[in-house]
Parts: sequence; C-alpha cells; structure tokens
Amino acid sequence: MRFALIVMIILFLILIGAAFVFYFDQFQPMRAELNRLVDDKAALSASNSELLQELAEIRQQKMETEKKAAEETQTYKDLVNDMQEEIQQGQIKISELAGKLKVNIVDKILFDSGEATVSARGEQILSRVGNILKQDTTKIIRVEGHSDNVKIHYRLQKKYSTNWELSTSRATNVVRFLQDELNIDGASLEAVGYAEFHPIASNKIAEGRSKNRRIEIVLVAKQ
Repeated sequence: MRFALIVMIILFLILIGAAFVFYFDQFQPMRAELNRLVDDKAALSASNSELLQELAEIRQQKMETEKKAAEETQTYKDLVNDMQEEIQQGQIKISELAGKLKVNIVDKILFDSGEATVSARGEQILSRVGNILKQDTTKIIRVEGHSDNVKIHYRLQKKYSTNWELSTSRATNVVRFLQDELNIDGASLEAVGYAEFHPIASNKIAEGRSKNRRIEIVLVAKQ
C-alpha cells in the first residue's frame, strides 16, 4: 500500500514536471506569439487611425481648394460680366491662370496724360473693379504701375523725375482710392511701381507703348 502511494506521488511529480516542460516549451512561446499579435494589432489599429485622419485632412484640403477655385472663378466671371464694354474696347483685359487673377487697365482710362491723380472716370472704373475684388477676403490686392520707356517730359520732371516715380505714384494713388473710398483693409493692399521694365509689348511702336502704360491689379494669396 505504501509502495503504491510512493509510486503515485512519483507519477504525480513526473506529471507536474512534464506540465512545466510543456508550458515552457509550448505554451510560453505561444503566449509570447499571442502577445506579439496583440501588439501588432494595436499598432495596425493606430496606423489605420492615422491614415483615416490623414485622409480626412486631405479631403478637407481638397474641399477648401475647390471652394477657393470656385470663388476665384466667380470673381473672374463677375469682372468679365461687369466690364464687358471696356473689354470690347480693349481698355481692360482680365485673365486668370493657375488661380492668379489679373486685371490689366490701360492708363488713359484712369489718369490724364502725365498725371498720377486718378481721374473722375478712373474712379468709376476702380469702384466697379474694387467692389468685386474686395469680396475675396483671402487675397491681397496688389496694384502694379507700369510705363513705357519714354522719358518724362521736362515740364513734369519736377513732380516725377523718372518713370519710376510716375508708375509708383499711380499705383499708390489707386491703392489709396481703394482704401479710402471702397473701405478695403489697408493690410490687404499693396502698391508697387515697375516703370518701363516689365513691358508686355514693343516700345518701338505707339500701339506697343500704349499697352505698356498700364495699371495691373493682381489677386495674390496672403502669406
């Protein structure tokens, strides 16, 4: 009887030992693999969440880009519709390329010859253009003054020594009108004079010089 008990105890100990061996040889690696799989799943879940967030941001950016493009296109359409007569007469040219809208206005409908003060007719033109452009508050309205390469007449040289001064004064006076009369925020306005150094036509002929004497109003993105 005692011998049988001892045998049973020995067998029990052997079973316990075998169980430990099985645990460390089989179950422990399986548990480690399970933990690894759990960690991988958590990592994939986190990565998936990041991808979903990035996708949502991309969609939002696309919507905002499309909205801005639609606004720019609408601004272009409004300008073209309102300025039909001047466009047909070749006094104003409106273009839009890669989201950059530009209004090209010949100088004679804004200023008297050799002058930088905006004329009465010029104020009417600028009012129509400015009231449309100011609807887009996401853009800077940059006014560029351009001239031909003819030197300033000697009678005007006391006021404008060169075309630099004349083109800059004209751009500045347009900006002041937009701010003072149309209440456009000064922080959204820029004025720059380029003199004769950015021609769009040949200065060798009268028609070309007429095209080069211009004001360009450009919508540019705020930085």
